[in-house]
Amino acid sequence: MCKKLSFLTVLLTMALLLPALLQTAAMGQGLLVDVAPNRKVRLPRPPIIWPGPRPFPRPIPRPVPSSYKIKQLDVRVTLADQVAKVQVTQSFVNTGSRQMEVVFMFPLPYDGAISRLTLMVDGKEYEAKLLDAKEARSTYEAIVRKNQDPALLEWMGTGMFKTSVFPVPPGAERKVSLSYTQLCRTDRGLTDFLFPLSTAKYTSKPIETVSFTLNINSQSDIKNVYSPTHQVEIKRPGNKQAVVTYTGKNEIPTGDFRLMFDVGSKAVGTSVISYRPDTGEDGYLLLLASPEVKAADAKQPSKTIVFVVDRSGSMSGKKIEQAKAALKFVLNNLSEGDLFNVVAYDSVVETFAPELQRYDNDSRKKALGFVEGIYAGGSTNISGALKAALGMLKDSKRPSYVIFLTDGKPTTGVTKESQLVADAKSQNNVRARLLSFGVGYDVNSRLLDKLARANFGQSEYVRPNEDIEDRVASLYNKIDSPVLMDVAVKFDVEGFVRRAPGKSRTEEGSTINRLYPKGTIDLFAGQQLVLVGRYKQAGTAKVTITGTVGGEQRTFDFPATLVASSGDETYAFVEKLWAMRRIGELIDEIDLQGKNQELVKELVTLSQRHGILTPYTSFFADDGATGNQNFALNVRRADLLLKKLEVTAGKAGFAQRDAKAKLQRATTAAPSGAARYRKADSDELVIVNTVKNLGSKTFYRRGKQWVDSTVTAELEKKAIKIKRYSKAYFALVDQYGKDVAKYLAIDEPVVLKLGSKVYVF
Repeated sequence: MCKKLSFLTVLLTMALLLPALLQTAAMGQGLLVDVAPNRKVRLPRPPIIWPGPRPFPRPIPRPVPSSYKIKQLDVRVTLADQVAKVQVTQSFVNTGSRQMEVVFMFPLPYDGAISRLTLMVDGKEYEAKLLDAKEARSTYEAIVRKNQDPALLEWMGTGMFKTSVFPVPPGAERKVSLSYTQLCRTDRGLTDFLFPLSTAKYTSKPIETVSFTLNINSQSDIKNVYSPTHQVEIKRPGNKQAVVTYTGKNEIPTGDFRLMFDVGSKAVGTSVISYRPDTGEDGYLLLLASPEVKAADAKQPSKTIVFVVDRSGSMSGKKIEQAKAALKFVLNNLSEGDLFNVVAYDSVVETFAPELQRYDNDSRKKALGFVEGIYAGGSTNISGALKAALGMLKDSKRPSYVIFLTDGKPTTGVTKESQLVADAKSQNNVRARLLSFGVGYDVNSRLLDKLARANFGQSEYVRPNEDIEDRVASLYNKIDSPVLMDVAVKFDVEGFVRRAPGKSRTEEGSTINRLYPKGTIDLFAGQQLVLVGRYKQAGTAKVTITGTVGGEQRTFDFPATLVASSGDETYAFVEKLWAMRRIGELIDEIDLQGKNQELVKELVTLSQRHGILTPYTSFFADDGATGNQNFALNVRRADLLLKKLEVTAGKAGFAQRDAKAKLQRATTAAPSGAARYRKADSDELVIVNTVKNLGSKTFYRRGKQWVDSTVTAELEKKAIKIKRYSKAYFALVDQYGKDVAKYLAIDEPVVLKLGSKVYVF
């Protein structure tokens, strides 16, 4: 039996796996293990990746007897309703100094839903023997004990396929291809597909290319397509098809790949996921809403676009050329029936036409000619430019957008921040969305955020090394086809009763609270709403979505279930995503309205609990900075660091507002692995290797051990000590299952809370 494990590709087909870890269909990670009988072979650990200058010199690598790297991982999936056909190709290289004798092991999904598994190594097919869960567990446990390496624990508890031994000489590359068919699970109307990619963290070097291509085909209309784990690209060629892609370069995957989709016949497709780990606290909910996909030749609703472009002297050179290219992109992609205009400003404000123009080929050509004549020079009259743009908008029934681009601070006209915002708000008589683009580090970023907040829009920030055209084009493609404007969401929970003695339902408030995003919500063709919130009362709910189209109100309703308790961590990502959005809103409120102690305390609490670091809570990366015994001190430290928000321009102003916006608009949960944030003063990305996000938990390094963020000082005193690799150690896996296995797999001393007990191992 394989007694030795060099696990040459924990990631190898781990990537190959589709769904299940949580609630999907298949839990199949492929493993290549070195079976040398008389030596211990631990799995390789990833190097620390520093995004900027290294704090210390790179060590000179030493050759090791047994090591490997994953060169490429390519996953191609066809999803037809619930059936997934998966092909995985992975190249790996023996970077060690001796030949490896490996077997390939493939853990089965929970329900054995995989069929027709085929494995090829460099074109040669290998027969795989099926081991049941008991025999597979024995194999895993023997490997973990022998190598004193806990990494394989997270795959215990299922059966597996195992191949015969094949050699990998030093320096040799092997290409492993795997294909299988899998029945995905469905829950709450969503088909759930998970690919346990986290095994890829066991590799000696970053993977050159990680790629996923998923083709979804359904007999019914596909509505929401959502990944809570990765920033995927989604294309919708038709109502019944979707193509999802993800590509990563030179990365070490730390979290699993997960994709969900639902189907339906309504004009707006909706799904609700709820998660409630603690029955004594409010639960968490995620609502997805997507309008139907319009045919390519379908008539698009008309809209109004006014492009306001900065042509002051600081925009000269590359910036003005990119801005003009962005403007040309918008002009070339408007639809017949749209109204538009262009405002160019420096110290003087100039418009393409004195009033809005109806878009056609003739007006397009004339506008492009106007753009060609834009040159940089002069001061920055922001107030005059916004007054000209907003003054053109008269029809409140049409969706109206002002795309406002600037690279500096107001230097002429009205320059006072508060007056500028008040004037723009009073001039906006049609609820136009103001979409601000701050270009480079010299913008008054707080001003842009205030303008966007007062005018139903959002701010985008473009770093000096980023392309203005790409960023503007990306945003315009999202708002090109408005479907439902001023969206409101209402939850009516069946059987909602008062819980506070003596209080009426009105006094107690809604069962649903702290919904994000806040403010104006719009739905666009091909896009989806990702809304998160908290709920007090569990039960069956009716969800009603209302909005306007062409000045007429439309209403959609659908059923949902808010669970009373969650028995596992299948949907734990909902809590993490809500925490990210809430932290972004807290920072925004402190930034624009001023801070108070309650806001600072909540920011510190959420940041510590969820490992979501910010420039104001970065001290959690310090050894010993966490723990309830330090809470008052940490609040004072955060309070001091929040003074950085007083900086409105330069790198510090830019970095803080950009980071805040990313939290407010997050659609994926905080990734597994080391925490990260951007420094306020330098805009430098920092990877924190003393904070680890894993599953639903966050761990902090204290001394030589990792401590669960939910463990208080009092609980730690009562901790139960468990010897690693003992019977009690493996018994925890039996007791708690896969939700605990990933925590036991941490390769260092850990303090962990499970239920009401705390363990040290």
